Amino acid sequence: MLILHCPCCGVTGEETEFHQGGEAHLKREGPGSSDEAFHTYLFAKENPRGVHFERWRHAYGCGKWFIAARDTVTLEVYGTYPAQTHEPPPEIREAITAKRPGWRWRAFA
Repeated sequence: MLILHCPCCGVTGEETEFHQGGEAHLKREGPGSSDEAFHTYLFAKENPRGVHFERWRHAYGCGKWFIAARDTVTLEVYGTYPAQTHEPPPEIREAITAKRPGWRWRAFA
C-alpha cells in the first residue's frame, strides 16, 4: 500500500484516502489541435518500469490535486508536490537520483 503526503494540507495517509488521477505533466490538447494530437493526449499514456509522476487528489481530505513521484516497481514514493508545479522540485529529483543514478528529468512539452 502506498503512503502519500498531501502537500496542500499536510496530511499523510494510506492511498485509500486519495484518488489516483493518471499521468502527470502531460501537454494538454484543446480546440484547434489535430485529431492525431488529441488522440495521443487521450490514449497514449506511459506505463514505465521505474520512476513515474502521477496526479492524485486528496479525496477524503482537502480535495486538492497534487503530484506524486513514485517507483512503479518498488512502490516507493519519492515525494509529492502541488499540481500547479510544472516540474519536480530539486529535493525530489535528488531523492530519485540518489536511488537511481543516471536518472534524468524529461520535461514534457
